[in-house]
Amino acid sequence: MLKISTAPHTGSSTDTQTLMRDVVIALIPAALVAIAFFGIGALKVIITSVAACVMWEYLVVRYLFHKPSTINNFSAIITGMLLAFNLPPSIPAWMVLIGAFVAIVIAKMAFGGLGKNLFNPALVGRVFLFISFPVQMTLWAKPNWKDFLNADVQTGATTLGILKHLDASTSATSLTHGNSALADIPDYWDMFIGYTGGSLGEISALALLLGLIYMLWRKVITWHIPFYYIGTVFLLTGVMWLATKDVRYEPVTHLLSGGLMLGAVFMATDYVTSPMSQKGKVIFAVGCGLLTVIIRLYSAYPEGVSFAILIMNAFVPLIDKYCYPRVYGTGRK
Repeated sequence: MLKISTAPHTGSSTDTQTLMRDVVIALIPAALVAIAFFGIGALKVIITSVAACVMWEYLVVRYLFHKPSTINNFSAIITGMLLAFNLPPSIPAWMVLIGAFVAIVIAKMAFGGLGKNLFNPALVGRVFLFISFPVQMTLWAKPNWKDFLNADVQTGATTLGILKHLDASTSATSLTHGNSALADIPDYWDMFIGYTGGSLGEISALALLLGLIYMLWRKVITWHIPFYYIGTVFLLTGVMWLATKDVRYEPVTHLLSGGLMLGAVFMATDYVTSPMSQKGKVIFAVGCGLLTVIIRLYSAYPEGVSFAILIMNAFVPLIDKYCYPRVYGTGRK
């Protein structure tokens, strides 16, 4: 029997809830590492952020939009986890509540809810807190896995913060000549497993790669954005390092430190705020990588991932229009 219907003509058993649940599972390794290294403070921030995002979305949908609750699709939980992953473990709970309000109510629900927002909600919440409370947002705790319940954490500069304040004449050879500032930079292994200062979810490249592998296996995302984003940063910093031998451009350090892995794997790949076509994803990712390097090396900020992704989010409608796929059976324009 011939059935005549409108598109789409193929179906799938995968729904929004399943996809979002897989992302939550992929985030668990990074959450466990954060709790292991930063202790009870990290757990409090994660729980507060997730609970606040779920609460704000429930209140808006039920009592402002007067529609059935949408919290069972896991999207608010993901926003809460990603917001927490972009915060230091010592941030007060009331600031987390404000960040969650901005992320859910302003950056997501004000645009109409899931699927309609232009910017990544967690990053909007993070940038708002960073601009509003710069002191509290830059108190980076040093990891202390031996004392889980210790609330009086020691703070220090992040790896990118140390590199930002190095003198331009500092060369790679200074690593072996007793430079006191360079002595504070963790080695590659510590940065890979997460024994370094920074936001909760960005410290462990290993945990984030495990999440990436899981999402690729489950076909939640494709490899294009993470590969081209990370590859662009690595290539640009690598060329500059080879040309100058300045340790500030050392590519492996840029790869393993800061929010590059977290942003490339979990935030730049957001379905709603990233391009739909493969060509568009490559353009988007390369743009994110280029902006990240420019902000990291030439702005007043040591980190540029959040700003880079948000800027490229604004270009996604234009990228999608430019990279609109050819309709099957028609010629190329």
